[in-house]
Parts: sequence; C-alpha cells; structure tokens
Amino acid sequence: MTTLPAPVARRRTFAIISHPDAGKTTLTEKLLLFGGAIQLAGAVKSRGEQRRAHSDWMKVERERGISVTASVMTFEYASKTFNLLDTPGHEDFSEDTYRVLTAVDSAVMVIDAARGIQAQTRKLFEVCRLRDMPITTFINKMDREAQDPFDLLDEIEQTLQIDVTPAAWPIGMGSRFLGCYDLLNDRLILMDKAGRGKKPHQTETCNGLDDPKLDQFLPADAVVELRDQIEMVRGLCPNFNLDAYLEGNMTPVFFGSAINSFGVDELLNGLVGYAPPPRPQPSIEREIVPEEKKVSGFVFKIQANMDPKHRDRIAFLRLCSGHFKRGMKLRHVRTDKQLALNNAVLFLARDRELAEEAWAGDIIGIPNHGNLHIGDALTEGETLRFKGIPSFAPEHLQAARPTDPMRAKHLGRALQQLAEEGAAAVFKPRVGSDWIVGVVGVLQFEVLADRIRTEYNIPVRFEPTSLITARWVETNNETLMKKFIRANEAALADDHRGDPVFLARNTWHLDRAGEEWPDINFLATKEQVA
Repeated sequence: MTTLPAPVARRRTFAIISHPDAGKTTLTEKLLLFGGAIQLAGAVKSRGEQRRAHSDWMKVERERGISVTASVMTFEYASKTFNLLDTPGHEDFSEDTYRVLTAVDSAVMVIDAARGIQAQTRKLFEVCRLRDMPITTFINKMDREAQDPFDLLDEIEQTLQIDVTPAAWPIGMGSRFLGCYDLLNDRLILMDKAGRGKKPHQTETCNGLDDPKLDQFLPADAVVELRDQIEMVRGLCPNFNLDAYLEGNMTPVFFGSAINSFGVDELLNGLVGYAPPPRPQPSIEREIVPEEKKVSGFVFKIQANMDPKHRDRIAFLRLCSGHFKRGMKLRHVRTDKQLALNNAVLFLARDRELAEEAWAGDIIGIPNHGNLHIGDALTEGETLRFKGIPSFAPEHLQAARPTDPMRAKHLGRALQQLAEEGAAAVFKPRVGSDWIVGVVGVLQFEVLADRIRTEYNIPVRFEPTSLITARWVETNNETLMKKFIRANEAALADDHRGDPVFLARNTWHLDRAGEEWPDINFLATKEQVA
C-alpha cells in the first residue's frame, strides 16, 4: 500500500450519531470551541436566551430546538484537519443521517448516561456496522444521576455486540462527579465546576494509581472507590487494540459532560490518535483509494435554501481521491458534462468560505442549479458510479395541496427541489393532479409545510390519502415493464428522477401486484447511483 500524501493523512472525517436529546449537538458545539472554530458555544434549547447551536442553522431548527438536517463543519486541532458532520438525532429524519454515514470514515456515538442505549442509537450503529466503521463512544451527562458505568459498558457490549474498553473512568456521578481518570495516559482530570463551558479542565499526570497525588486532589472515599473500580476494569475489559477498533470490532469509551465541556478534550485527542484518515470508497467499477492523483467524489446530500435570501442549493461532495483546486473542471458522470468548479465552498455550519483547495476526505459544497443529484459522481474523466447511498420507501404518504390553487405549479417546483435534497420522497401520479409526498416520520410533514411556507412563500396543506406505501419497480425486461405500466397506470407515479413507483393502497394490493408480476422487482430500498 502506498503512503497517503501528508494533507490526506491529516484529515479526519467523522459523524456524530445518537438518539435524540443525548447531547449530540451540544457536544458538536464544544468540539468546535476546543478546535478554535468558534469563540462561544451555544446549546440546543427550545426556549431561552442561550445562543443557538452553530450547527442548527435552519429557522425550523432554531424554533423547535431539534436538529432536522445534517450540517458540516471543518476545523483544525492538533495539526489535524477535522471534517465533522452533525446529524439529526430524531428518527423521523434518519434518512439524512444514513446518507451522511456513507461520506465519513468514522463515527462518535453519544450515549445519555442515564438512559443507556436507545432505539435510534441501535439503528444508526447497525448502519455503521454494515460499513465496518470505527466507532468511538462518548457517554454524556455524567454530571447528572446516571447508570452504573459497569452496567453501561455491559449494555453497549451486549446490545451492540462490540468489545468495549474504557479510555477514561468516571469519578462519581451527578452532584458527586469530580472528573475522570485517563486510563491511556495515567492522568487525573478534575472537573472545574466554576469554569463551566470554558476550557481546559485541570489535569494532573499521575504515576499510576498509587500516586499520592490522587489522595491530594480527591476525597479519601473517592480514591478507594476509584482504585477498586479500575482494578476491576483492567481485569474485565480488554486492552485497547487499534486494529480491532479500525475494523469496527472495538469501541474506546470516554465519559464526560458536554454542557460543562468536560471530557471533550480527551475525546478530541482520542480522535487525533486513533481515528482513521480517509478510507477507500466502493464504486461499481472498482475501489477508489484516497492516494490516487486524480480527483473523484460523490454527492451525498443536497441542501436547498441555506441562504434564504438567494434561493440557493448546495450539493455536498465527499472527495474520495486527488487534490482539488479552485476552478478545476470535473466530469459530471451521469450527464457526461464538464463542470467548472469556481465557487466551491468549505463549511462552518452556516458560514462558508471559498475552497481554494481540498483533499480526499474533505467535504466541499458546490452551488447547484438542479443539475446535481444525490449519488452523482464527479471525476477527472473516469466513469465511476459510487455505491451504498440509500433511498428508503416512505412509511407515510399524504397529498400536498397549495392553499391558493393558482400556486400549484410553484408548489410542484418546490417539492421537486426538496425531493432532490432528500428531505422527502415526492411522487407525481400518472393519473390525477395531486402531488404525493412520502416521508419516514410524520414530524417531517410539519417541517416540510413550514419550510415550503417560509422558504418558497407557498402556504400548503398535507391531506391524508388511502395509500400506505410506495415501491420502486424495476426489471431488465423492457417489454414486460411496458406491459406492467399499461396494466397498472392508475397505481403508478414517477419520482423526482423520473423512475416509476408503485403506490399501494394496502398490504393486499402490494402482495397481489407481486404475485401477478413475479418478474417485476418491488423495491423498498433503492441505491442512488448516478
């Protein structure tokens, strides 16, 4: 294997995943603060005067106090360039998260110390596992009453079937939480309760657990408990193994409190030391390795109206290989056209700056006028089609109608744009004039209506339909497909890409179609390949 060029070896591209309310966006803010990217951290709060989180830049996110779309932030720390992707925790927006996970090389899993592993955490972990992705665990909210740390480790191991090894060990919890013992570096890290939100916390280098410094800085009962617990940890947990971590079979566990900035520094240093640089990416044609000279990348996300004043659309491109320079011309593989990238940008959430250059592992934004779709590949000439970017069949379907019938055409355009960014599935039935919108979770309808009203100035209402699900239909037999379409015209629609979709009224309707047409594939998941 060839050595990675120095700028590529410096990159660390990772996502933060968790169940809602585990403190993911707060942790993101603190990582940016410690990385020197921002001066004052905001937290996600639905009310109050606290500064809004930098990663939650959408109006609807700021109003509701939740993250509904992934955001990208680039910062420098310890001579490494971090590309951090904050993802929505709420399961109703999980599709965005699944796509983001195709564009990162590792993940940080945030767990609420009181609640342990929750449903969405488990779901997202499985997506990471499918990609053999290295995962670092951060157990948050240790400054509140929490589960026993041994129970938490056992739950992670049993539920997720992964080896766990503590990188640090908490000293107490809740109001008695004093800090952590850094097991990898033999350091005592004390929480400064007075300096909440500021960095760094006091650290004392110790010469093992018998160092008298422990007795100097900690109450006697806490020292006894700490020594007993660490003896147990060393007896029960395997030592950290870098290869096992990189293969996705072991997770190092950090404890802390994001809101108090505690444990963030240690987590960052862990990512500096262990998180992988850019990894090879799969395509239908071959595997693309990051040290290749020629530029290649794929679009994993489209975001409309990041700047509401300019009705812009940005395509997020993960660079897989090569050295990108501003003004480069790249081939858009799907249309076979050349694109001159003069205005590509790097991100700090809502803020952007022109990307003069970028390397494999970086995420750049490309102003998009509707020509780039999720899954599209950009290359220096080669035909590559990247794999693994999913679309999921919606679980809820409603008809979208403008309150003003004269705005029907405008609504159609708005829905098309939102479908291109992956915010929802949008179907145009072959019979009838209504647009059908499909989503994974019902909260998405509220968010969509809000976005269409504020970003496009079109009041819209979503109305129930008799439809229960949608399936993409595919076959290699063109004649058979034409015959199927003629026979089922009333149940068919086209998605925003023009691909045919079967809209089922009930389970029987779907099963019957499958029985009648055994050589037609009815797909619940579809890879978005250019």
